[in-house]
Amino acid sequence: MRWFPLLLSFALPFGSLAAKKSSTVDRFDEFHAKSQASSPLKLADASYKKLTSAPRDYSIAVLLTALDARFGCQLCTDFQPEWDILGKSWAKGDKKGESRLIFGTLDFSNGRDTFISLGLQSAPVLLLFQPTTGPHAGASPDPIRYDFAGPQTAENVHEWVARHLPDRPHPAVSRPINYIAWIVSVVLALFFAAVGYNIWPYVLPVIQNRNVWAGLSLIGILLFTSGQMFNRIRKVPYVAGDGRGGISYFAGGFQNQYGLETQIVAFMYGVLSFATISLAIKAPRTRDPKIQQLMVIVWGAVLVLMYSFLLSVFRVKNGGYPFKLPPFM
Repeated sequence: MRWFPLLLSFALPFGSLAAKKSSTVDRFDEFHAKSQASSPLKLADASYKKLTSAPRDYSIAVLLTALDARFGCQLCTDFQPEWDILGKSWAKGDKKGESRLIFGTLDFSNGRDTFISLGLQSAPVLLLFQPTTGPHAGASPDPIRYDFAGPQTAENVHEWVARHLPDRPHPAVSRPINYIAWIVSVVLALFFAAVGYNIWPYVLPVIQNRNVWAGLSLIGILLFTSGQMFNRIRKVPYVAGDGRGGISYFAGGFQNQYGLETQIVAFMYGVLSFATISLAIKAPRTRDPKIQQLMVIVWGAVLVLMYSFLLSVFRVKNGGYPFKLPPFM
């Protein structure tokens, strides 16, 4: 009988260790079973303390947030759906609990004491608690904190969590199907298809019209030959001062130009093109000789005047330009 107290004193430490191990296993099984029904778990002060208490042979990812509109935490509101997607995806892909990870959410309205004890003055805060015992025990009992540098996605947080859980399963993020977006897309596609089918007989003649394509081609040619691309690349000023309190519309030198100068040159090219087309196409088709003669005189005069002005612009840009034509000498 006198050996019994001695044996009991040796057995007590091992019994205490077994009880602690059984306790942490029971805790994980309890919270893992709850997470299968709803993940991430909605925690309060008591459940947070119970879940994160040491010793533990499992990991916990806890989001401390403030979703109440009184706190005005827009980042909390924006990230919460992403956090829910991550928690549900992980629970669905790890039904047996092989990753030994529990996801939880502690809102400020339910965990004021925890926020105060941690000294938190802002939200959201994501903490990852590593195991304190077992093969995956971390070097420090302190949690790892996630850096919220702007809006985050479930995929970003998943990558961070997986990086701190080596040699364990990492269920992929599975986003739910957005049926409303699919329905809206299909309805819009059918609507545009119906509209296109009904207006196609009216659009087709316009597309096949040679005059439309000729006009579009002429506009494109005028835009590029007047220097619009140069303005885009060089980001030139629209106008500039002439040094005497006035405005200079034309920049000196053939390698410089202003935005307004480009528009003036494009207008001159357009008038010259229209005059040339009228003389070549419109005038010969006019049956009245007097009107035909008037058109030739008018468009010929426009052609000469505009070309004379164009040559004068060339001389403004480069004083050594040798050509000129009346009346702009």
